[in-house]
This record gives sequence, structure tokens and C-alpha cells, in this order.
Amino acid sequence: MTQTLAPPQPAPTVAAGRSRRLLRAVAIASCVPYLALKAAWIAGSHLGIPPGSTLLEHRGSMAVANGVTVLMDGAVIVLALVLTRPWGLRVPAWLLGLPAWVATGLLAPIMAGFPLQLLATALGGTADTVGADGEPFLDSWVFGVVYTGFIVQGVTLGALFALYARDRWGRLWQGRVWELPVGAIGAAQRAVAAAAAVLAVPPLTAQVLWACGATAGLDETLVADRTSGFHIMAALSAVFLAMAVTGGVLLAFRRGRTLPVKLPLALAWVGSAAVVCWAGWLSLAPLTGVGDGPTPAMNLAYAGQMIVGILVACLGVHFLAERSASRKRRTA
Repeated sequence: MTQTLAPPQPAPTVAAGRSRRLLRAVAIASCVPYLALKAAWIAGSHLGIPPGSTLLEHRGSMAVANGVTVLMDGAVIVLALVLTRPWGLRVPAWLLGLPAWVATGLLAPIMAGFPLQLLATALGGTADTVGADGEPFLDSWVFGVVYTGFIVQGVTLGALFALYARDRWGRLWQGRVWELPVGAIGAAQRAVAAAAAVLAVPPLTAQVLWACGATAGLDETLVADRTSGFHIMAALSAVFLAMAVTGGVLLAFRRGRTLPVKLPLALAWVGSAAVVCWAGWLSLAPLTGVGDGPTPAMNLAYAGQMIVGILVACLGVHFLAERSASRKRRTA
């Protein structure tokens, strides 16, 4: 008996055209101001740090924190090269996907939050430039330079990753939700999606209440020091949490059958990354020794967000792995 084999699929290629080279150059250039500022601080400079700032009281912990963030921003340069060079296609999927997911989680809240904070400040809101003692801990220009660089990094890296992923894995999110095989998703995946939806209720409720001005779970110092940025980031935390749960439910239960598959995948990717990475980053704030850090109620909310995000991320990974395997079986 003979077996008919499907013609081999062409190997994916990365065409480093003019647009991709330009995006890569902009992404790398946008890292320079941040890296230069951090290097100056590590070397002992007070550039952008006003006298009396609490940052000057914790030199050891701040040096360590600055060193970590230098490595993180340096990873942006590596990602830009991986996404635009031919050898980048040989990088294992998990080794590229994990840093890209983390970058999404750290940059997406800044890309959405910083413009909203600028708008709120312009309309009379309070800025996030003072510490718990009421004294400025950074000059205002530092925030503009740093966050503008982050936004540029997010836009350029996001565009490069979308192009790269289309070339390498675009077949995995073709079609619409109604075309997905229902039998491929078992009860375990539906249970994970349901658990994520249930576990999201407490942190989602807390973030919505804090965004609206509630003080439950906040200590007196934090209540007194709240700014427009606090309310905006609480609202965005609720939005990203809702995005993650929505994407997970759509994938696991095959809801929204007329939607393109890429939509629930994008919701799951961005939402899960943002709630895990941003909540984790905020939870680590006390390690720098600056400020009082989150209250126990806030830490519980962050923990809930991270659990939900991890569950949704697992659903997304399972979906991509299952669909990849399914397509390989059909072409064999």
C-alpha cells in the first residue's frame, strides 16, 4: 500500500526589507536614553534626581534594581535583532516567545497608561512625580524621556514581532473561531478557562473599586498619596484582566464563532502578559526600599491577577501546540 504525501511546506523566511530595518533601528535607538540614564545612576550620578529624593537613601538596592532594568532594556536590542535576522528563525519558539510575552506585559500598561496620565494631568489631575513624603523623587523630564522611549520600543517591537510571527506561525491563527475543531479541546481546558474566569472576579472587583476612588484595602498613607496615575493604572489592570479572561473563554469554549482566530489569541496574549508581568513588577516594588509598597489587599489582588494570567497563558500555549500538531498530521 502506498501513502500519498502532501508537498513540503516552504521554509519560513524573514525578509529584512527597508521597513523592518527601519523599525529595528528605531527600536535600538529608543533604548539609548534609558540605558545611558541608568548607567549614569549606577556610576553615582544624580542626573534627574532632585536633592532630598528618597532614591538617594537606598543606594545599594537602587544600584541592583538599576542593573536589572539595564539587562531588561538590553534584551529589547537582542529581540530586535532576533526578529529581523535570518538566524532568528532558528531560535526555539519558547526561547523567543517567553521574552516577547514578558516584553508585552511590561510595555503594554505603559503604552496605554502614560498618555492617559498626561491627559489627566493636563486636565488638572495629580502627577506621579512625588514620593510618600511629598517630595519629588525624580525630575519630571525623566518620566517623559523614559516612558516615551518605552512607548517607541513597544510600537516597534510589536510591529516586528507581528511580522515575524506572521512569517513563522501565521498558519496557526488562520480562519475563524467556528472553523476550529471542537473535539480538540477537552474538559480540562474548559475547566481552566472557567477557573480563570472565577478567580478573576475578586481582583477585577478590587481594581474597579480602586479606580473609582474606593479606599477599602488601602492604608492611610496610600490613600493620602493617591494620584490620577493610581486610578488610571487600576482601571487598566481591570481592562487587561477582562481581556485575558475573554480571550481564554473564547478559545476554550469556541465562543464568538464568527470572530477571526487571531482576535481571541491577541486578547489572551496581551491580557495574560499584562496582568502577570505588571502585577509581578508592582509586587516587587518593596525590594527597592523606596516607599511602603503594596498593602496586603493589593498583594492579594496582584497574586490573583498573576494566577489568572498564567492560566490563560497556558490555554494559549495549548491551543497553539494543538493546532500546530493538527496541521502537521494533515500534511503527513
